Amino acid sequence: MIQLHRSTRCVSLLFWFVVCGVLFATGCASNAPTTVAISPQIAAIGAGQTVQFTPIVTNDSSGVTWSATAGSIDANGNFTAPAQSATVTVTATSVKNKTLTAAAKVNVVAPGQVASTANVQVASFTIAPAGPGNVSVQFGTDTTYGLTTWTQPVPTGGGAVSLFVAGMKATTLYHMRGVVQFADGSQYNDVDQTFTTGAVATAQLPVITATTTPGATPQSGVEFVNTVLGSPSVNTVTVTDLAGNVLWTYSPGDAIAAGAAADPFKQLSNGHFLINFGVINPTGQVLSSLLQEVDLSGKVFWQLSSAQLNQELAVATCTGCNITIIGTHHDFVALPNGHLIVIASTQQNVSGTTVTGDVLIDLDQNHEPVWLWNEFNHLDINRRPYLYPDWTHTNAVIYSADDGNLIISIRHQNWLVKVDYENGKGSGDILWRLGYQGDFTLVGGTDPTDWFYTQHGPTFVSSNTTGKFSLALFDNGDDRFFPSGQVLCTAQSASCYSTVQIINLDETAKTATFNFHMTAPFYSFFGGNSEVLANGNVEFCESAETISALGGDIFEVAPSANAQTVWNMKVTGQDIYRGQRMPSMYPGVQW
Repeated sequence: MIQLHRSTRCVSLLFWFVVCGVLFATGCASNAPTTVAISPQIAAIGAGQTVQFTPIVTNDSSGVTWSATAGSIDANGNFTAPAQSATVTVTATSVKNKTLTAAAKVNVVAPGQVASTANVQVASFTIAPAGPGNVSVQFGTDTTYGLTTWTQPVPTGGGAVSLFVAGMKATTLYHMRGVVQFADGSQYNDVDQTFTTGAVATAQLPVITATTTPGATPQSGVEFVNTVLGSPSVNTVTVTDLAGNVLWTYSPGDAIAAGAAADPFKQLSNGHFLINFGVINPTGQVLSSLLQEVDLSGKVFWQLSSAQLNQELAVATCTGCNITIIGTHHDFVALPNGHLIVIASTQQNVSGTTVTGDVLIDLDQNHEPVWLWNEFNHLDINRRPYLYPDWTHTNAVIYSADDGNLIISIRHQNWLVKVDYENGKGSGDILWRLGYQGDFTLVGGTDPTDWFYTQHGPTFVSSNTTGKFSLALFDNGDDRFFPSGQVLCTAQSASCYSTVQIINLDETAKTATFNFHMTAPFYSFFGGNSEVLANGNVEFCESAETISALGGDIFEVAPSANAQTVWNMKVTGQDIYRGQRMPSMYPGVQW
């Protein structure tokens, strides 16, 4: 046996440790996996544009080769998009091991196209992404844009999305660009494009001025204004910005007799406008009507005249539908199920007198009558406080989402009435009557003087609509009762005044308590409405400043004790039926 010296054994052991270590390290290196990845993994670019891709390869210095399903990519990973919209896959493949690949996705979008429409203040913007996502358009008078349309989805499988761009002043150059938010999280901002709006004849526009009180900030948005009376050539449907600049108008043209007024017009959830045009006599009674749904360009999607509605009523099977109406008027409400509640006037002979009353008609999604409520069947014909035989003159309807019932404003009865509609299944019974000689006790005011009279435009203030809730309305005051008796305001006088009211209602206790109660700047003998805005201010419309001259006002006030005016719009040469602050020209978008 050979005996090694201790030092010799140490050297030998060290040698074998080194050898094993080298072999161990070499073995680890030879067994470590090679991976391939690409950065970025997702990109969104315009047609013909480029994007640089970078390979990330571990444990392999041989590099990668590149390929793309459309467009081109060079050896350095520089990808050039094709000339049309496409969803492109870019692939990096290991040179050493061609089974190792990595892929990235490129959303390529061809430039949008801008075109004019039948409305000179509205553009059509079309862009066609190839992949799933949503599209909107940014626009403004410079490349900071500042305004945006609503967002609409790309069709399944990709394809064209066309959006109306509305809310632009006449004869003005605007910049706009499409924005595509893809479902994979990438976003594409289209190239800037320009569009110049056309001119609207001054003679067709209402005469409008708007003023913001120095230091005050009104609720942002746009103002929906529908004017009445005055020149028949003036558009009665108008949207303005808060400076009074007209952004959008509409006229039914020859579809209805000249001089027809809109009462009212509202925006639907699909972005269209529903407008009721009525030809009325000097006392405010409707003679004929035309209900139209139009888009922002002014295209009519459907319309229903009073004659056509009578044809539908003649064949309808709903209870009470076998009547003849004169026309739809004053208001309507679009329900969540796609139905539409309209107000229409009808007449009956009462003791030798032709009496005008109103009905509520429920039109289904096909605009066919499926439910009708007739005031002649539910109100006392002997109660005639104001301007009989125009007995009821119903002017507003609002929907209570919490219980599916309807609240209507019956001007010539000085009442708000709640009707058992129950989403079309109700009995039609009157659940309560709010106002002088009604079912509620007035709290915090003088009965009868402080009740509302010949009122207009109620709206819900609270988020709930049953039990304990709040309503705002405009109290015209024409038929106001004082402790000394009734006052019929047929001319402007010291005894005639209008008020703006917010009332807290308790349906169980039958109490009506003032939350806000101010005397309006002017006595307005007709029209108007009131609502609480998102910022907590109160907006109300005074349809007429005087009886003798045409002209009305819309006010936004801070609801304090002195009700400081924040903003005021004045229309001259026409009265205003209603004014309403809307967030923008698009549902769900705040400007």
